[in-house]
Amino acid sequence: MDLTATDVAHDFHPWFRVYKDGHVERFLGSPCVPPSDDHQTLAVRSKDIAISTASARLFSPKTIAPNEKLPLLIYIHGGAFSILSAFSSAYHNYLSSLVEESSIIAVSIEYRLAPEHPIPACYDDCYAVMKWVAQHNDGGDRPGLDPWLNEHADFGKVYLAGDSAGANLAHNMVVRADGDGDGLKKITGLVLIHPYFGNEEPANLWEFICSDSGGVNDPRLNPAAHPGLLSKLGCEKVLICTAGKDCLRDRGRSYYAALKESGWGGAVEIVETEGEEHVFHLFEPTSDKAKAMMKLIASFINPTNAASS
Repeated sequence: MDLTATDVAHDFHPWFRVYKDGHVERFLGSPCVPPSDDHQTLAVRSKDIAISTASARLFSPKTIAPNEKLPLLIYIHGGAFSILSAFSSAYHNYLSSLVEESSIIAVSIEYRLAPEHPIPACYDDCYAVMKWVAQHNDGGDRPGLDPWLNEHADFGKVYLAGDSAGANLAHNMVVRADGDGDGLKKITGLVLIHPYFGNEEPANLWEFICSDSGGVNDPRLNPAAHPGLLSKLGCEKVLICTAGKDCLRDRGRSYYAALKESGWGGAVEIVETEGEEHVFHLFEPTSDKAKAMMKLIASFINPTNAASS
């Protein structure tokens, strides 16, 4: 397709560019990879599930004892609501490593991307997966349910996590689940990695990709401006990870301060990795700091496994 700068209608570099003919050009990402179920060489198995307008990649340790129950993690990828994929090599490898490190079951959500699918599409897709996961809570064996979750997910230990925009989505899924009887009845913890939240400054990208924006203080974008909602956050504990050189660092700090001051009754911890950029752990997964953050998150999700390893 031979398009030039004069054909550009909206430019949101480094994420995407929209041309006058409606074509969307994305700039960041890594190639998608298939799930893996090689029993001979892999420590972690994976498979894909289609769920309404969304889909998910499930991860499980290769070796699980019969009837053994493991903590369940629901993970949401980042990418400014508009790029990247749960099926990319970066996220596939990250979730595989996290499952191996922490000995958990994981569900990594693939949602529709803006701008072709404006917000709230990504929120609705994530919640559709949440509701599908919740159907396994009674241990039934109905059509459409997955045996990995039925047999090995501990629904008394459910965690949500995400990075960047995925952290925003994860926070909002906890808020939404708390007010919806069809959702997960109990969420133990929330992990926000370099979260993308707003503040009082104009949010041009958000306004462009959101079909029902409430402005800079939209509670989905800027939860720190809504202490009443934060005080009712439906989980027991929260871990916030920030990075010293991340332009979004102060958004995570503001969320932490607002949550502490809201009167919420849970436990919140914030840990900063000095000298690192936004989502550095995805680009340099073998670095010492990325490994340290992996161990931190693994011990938060499954402290029993961390204590025994």
